[in-house]
Amino acid sequence: MSNNLTFHHSWRQSLAVFMQPKVWVMLLLGFSAGLPIMLIFSSLSIWLLEAGIQKSEVTYFSWAALGYSFKFVWAPLVDRVPIPWLTRLLGPRRSWMLLAQCCIVAAIVMMALTDPAQGASAVLVMAVAAVLLGFSSATQDIVIDAYRIEAADADMQAMMSATYIAGYRLGMIVTGAGALYLAAYFGTTREHYVYEAWRLTHLIIPVFMLVG
Repeated sequence: MSNNLTFHHSWRQSLAVFMQPKVWVMLLLGFSAGLPIMLIFSSLSIWLLEAGIQKSEVTYFSWAALGYSFKFVWAPLVDRVPIPWLTRLLGPRRSWMLLAQCCIVAAIVMMALTDPAQGASAVLVMAVAAVLLGFSSATQDIVIDAYRIEAADADMQAMMSATYIAGYRLGMIVTGAGALYLAAYFGTTREHYVYEAWRLTHLIIPVFMLVG
C-alpha cells in the first residue's frame, strides 16, 4: 500500500513540474531551435538535387555546419555583449534570441526567394542564406541553453532538458518530413522540378518560428 502511495505522490509531483509555464516555454523554444537544422542538412539537399545541383559541388554549403561546430567560440560574446536598444528593452537573453530568430526568418525567406536552377549566382545566394541560417540557429541554441540554466533550479534541469529535446525533435520533423511533404503537395518531384513548390514551402516554415 505504501508503495502505491509513493508512486502516486511521485507521479503527481512530476505532473506538477511538467505543468509549470517555464517547462512549456522550453518545449516551444526547443521546437523553434529544431526547425532550422533539417532545412540545412536534409530538405536543402533534396531541393538542390531536384534543381540539378549537387550540394557537394558547392563548397560554401559546408560552411553552414560550422555554426553548430564552433558556436563555443562566440558564446562568450553572446553572453556579455549587449545589443543596442534591444538589450535595454528586452534584457540580454530575449534581445539576442529575437535577433537570432529574425536572422533565421530572413535566411529562410532568402532561400525561398532564390531558385538555384537559375545558375551559379543563384546557387551562391542560396549558399550564403544557408550559412546565415546555420550561424543564426547556433546563436539561438546558445541563448536558449543560457536561458534554461538561469530559468530553473538544479532539480528542474532534467525536466527542462527533456522538454527542450522533445520540442527540438518536433521541430526537426516539421522541417524534415513536413517540408518534403509540403513541397510534394505543391507539385515538385525529383523528375519534375517545380521551384514554386519549394518557394511556398519555405515561406510557410518561418510562420512556425512564431511559436518560440
